[in-house]
Amino acid sequence: MPTKKELLARPIQHIDIKQHNVVALVDAMQSMAYSSRDTARAATIYDMMLRDTDCGVVLCLAGSLISAGLQKVIIDLVRNNMVDAIVSTGANIVDQDFFEALGFNHYIAGDEYKYGAGDADLREMAIDRIYDTFIDEDELRICDETIHQITNSLEHRPYSSREFIREMGAYLVKNGKTPKDGGRDSIVLAAYEKNVPIFCPAFSDCSAGFGLVAHQHARQGKPMVSLDSAKDFYELTQLKIANPTTGLLMIGGGVPKNFAQDIVVAADVLGVEASMHKYAIQITVADARDGALSGSTLKEASSWGKVDLTYEQMVFSEATMALPLIAGYAFHKNAQAARKGKQWATVLAQVPVGA
Repeated sequence: MPTKKELLARPIQHIDIKQHNVVALVDAMQSMAYSSRDTARAATIYDMMLRDTDCGVVLCLAGSLISAGLQKVIIDLVRNNMVDAIVSTGANIVDQDFFEALGFNHYIAGDEYKYGAGDADLREMAIDRIYDTFIDEDELRICDETIHQITNSLEHRPYSSREFIREMGAYLVKNGKTPKDGGRDSIVLAAYEKNVPIFCPAFSDCSAGFGLVAHQHARQGKPMVSLDSAKDFYELTQLKIANPTTGLLMIGGGVPKNFAQDIVVAADVLGVEASMHKYAIQITVADARDGALSGSTLKEASSWGKVDLTYEQMVFSEATMALPLIAGYAFHKNAQAARKGKQWATVLAQVPVGA
């Protein structure tokens, strides 16, 4: 049996879309069929979305994406004004992105581990497996404790996940976890520096939850830090109201997808007639036939008044293949040239703390 050090020897390498000009490839795919043509059309819609400078772009992240090598793609989208807000699962932001920002890695697992062989042995060595990727459980506990420390440093009140994640970005800056200080770039850091809000509506459903649980247990009924998912919803809805033209780039489905789509309806509940999302792209491998949200089509979303049908595209593909093509196409066509970024975190700073 290999040792833990031997198993954790090959770090995942994050793909860099800046190094791969895929424009000619994606253009060629427009004359193909099946997922190739769908991917090419999605790339052209994302290009249109970015050239529409009135449009606020919301990126949705579900599934294990950062551990799979997509961190740098998303950092580049943030740093090049190609996304104005992020709605994500907590795992992508905390267990994976913030985890790597602290200096840790995800590792390539051998093919023999993909389907469960050796999982009991991995458990004994404190190695967690995400399909064909490994993560060191001991290092993950350090990430949990860091979240605990951040929580303890905050004023005792309810926070939106956006407010809390901004504090995570501030922590990285204060503690020298930045490229200029010899550390790494990360989504949390890039979003902090570019005023791009990150929302995790189910924030406790990840390693952050352990730090929050530890904090609340220690407080024993005294005033404490808590997460307010309704405030998340309210804040993101305020962005829709302030910026009526919006587009969605959704990776996976689940809570982030529904949360971002629903702000159209939420605005209506608040008495503001908001237009449906003008642009929408979803990359997913989920099936629509079981009625679950992750596979439900964007056309279905239009029946709920959430997504306009003029510029929408489903891409039934695994994200590590489709996202670099879609994002790289827009990047190398310089679709973002006229975008300055919406600075939405600054807008939300004006929302009252008790809202």
